[in-house]
Amino acid sequence: MQAYLNLFDFKQKVNYKNEILAGLTVAMTMMPESLSFAILAGFPPLVGLYAAFIMGLVTAVFGGRPGLISGGAGATAVVLVALMQSHGIEYVFAAVALAGVTQIVIGVFRLAKFIRLVPQPVMYGFVNGLAVIIFMSQLNQFKESGSDGAAWLTGGPLLTMAALVALTILTIIVVPRFTKAVPASLVAIIIVFAVVLGFGIETKTVSDIASVAGGFPPFHVPAIPFDLETLRIVAPYALIMAAVGLTEGLLTLNLVDEITGTKGNGNRECVAQGGANLLNGFFYGMGGCPMIAQTLVNLGSGARARLSGIIAALTILCVVLFGAPVIGRLPIAALTGVMIMVAVGTFEWASFRIINKMPRQDVFVGMLVAAITIFLHNLALAVLIGVIISALVFAWESARRIRARKYIDEHGVKHYEIYGPLFFASVSAFNEKFDVAADPARVVIDFRESRIADMSAIEAINKLTGRYRAAGKELHLKHLSEDCRKLLKNAEAVIDINLIEDPVYNVATER
Repeated sequence: MQAYLNLFDFKQKVNYKNEILAGLTVAMTMMPESLSFAILAGFPPLVGLYAAFIMGLVTAVFGGRPGLISGGAGATAVVLVALMQSHGIEYVFAAVALAGVTQIVIGVFRLAKFIRLVPQPVMYGFVNGLAVIIFMSQLNQFKESGSDGAAWLTGGPLLTMAALVALTILTIIVVPRFTKAVPASLVAIIIVFAVVLGFGIETKTVSDIASVAGGFPPFHVPAIPFDLETLRIVAPYALIMAAVGLTEGLLTLNLVDEITGTKGNGNRECVAQGGANLLNGFFYGMGGCPMIAQTLVNLGSGARARLSGIIAALTILCVVLFGAPVIGRLPIAALTGVMIMVAVGTFEWASFRIINKMPRQDVFVGMLVAAITIFLHNLALAVLIGVIISALVFAWESARRIRARKYIDEHGVKHYEIYGPLFFASVSAFNEKFDVAADPARVVIDFRESRIADMSAIEAINKLTGRYRAAGKELHLKHLSEDCRKLLKNAEAVIDINLIEDPVYNVATER
């Protein structure tokens, strides 16, 4: 029987072996990370695993991007730390649910398209900064308890940890040279697990982070007052979490689009993320968003459909319900090695090759976004600042392009042919083109190669008209595009100008 995964509009033949093995590998790498993020934020450990299960399952089935992996991510968990410390976990669940509603609204109103405004240098900075974060976060595993405040391992434990991580990395590098039938990451985890068990090596395991045993996620209505004061407390955290989750998610979706050569649905992904976070708020999860590291592990293992994400989520649930004793003995070194290789694969090494060919402002934007991502761990802020700077640079460069060709025709009328957009940044240069005192009695401004873009441009024309009127001269506008005419018509209350109607030529036809 020909196997297809026909969910929604994604019709794609499924390689079941790759999908199942990739899902198992993703689950192995996601569990310790979700546990670590939950503990870092002050949540009970199981809250992280429940989030990984709910986010992973809902977005795998209903999301807009096969192959994209979602879970209890640090980017969203960090947003909720202050709320957890000030008001407790019940308010956190309320914020997660409200963030989900916000994301659903954004998806329903099809606002995901605004991710197109993110330029390529910002993408480079985002991905490179995230790769550094993934790598640096693995260094915490070389500390006594894996937390930032603990002492570094020394002596035998350090050498053991380093040797096992090196074995993992070496396995991931070597295995694909012999076979790609099984994900190299999963082979590495199994080999290191077998070495540790076979030789009785003492090293850090998943159970050293926290217990992964528990039951099915319980339904739970947040125990908070449902009033405006609660909304005032919760709303800022919910909005920031929604923005951070969608920013990281949609950028990751675009990255997967590039890797796979296919096209995802950003709006559907927004709705799926929102639905998953809404469920998190009522099923004891800390919420989350797409996880770029686990997504790259998934793709690197050969997964291209939704099945791998479903397998990963169900594996996490099975571990919580039944497999905690086994998974608890999994060496952290194996997972650390996998994540280090993910960081290496995530980094856009091509950005170094083209750095001397890129405009200086693009290089600056990329480096700034990477720095903010690395040092502030605020992906949404990094992308926002990068987009704003790129927009300002574009506005400045566009403003410099405006110019005017001047001539006087046989009737003594002076013409100004404008080239380049007229908007807030180019108004000053536009005004410098005109010599009102020396111009003849009749002047025409030709906008064939230009357009009036905003209110600043309209006001500039209004003031220029006033200057010519005060000098007793006529000013006419010619060859305005339809959108420019509409813009000027809407501003009739503040501007009084003469438009030269372009002639309409009828085409002769044979009867």
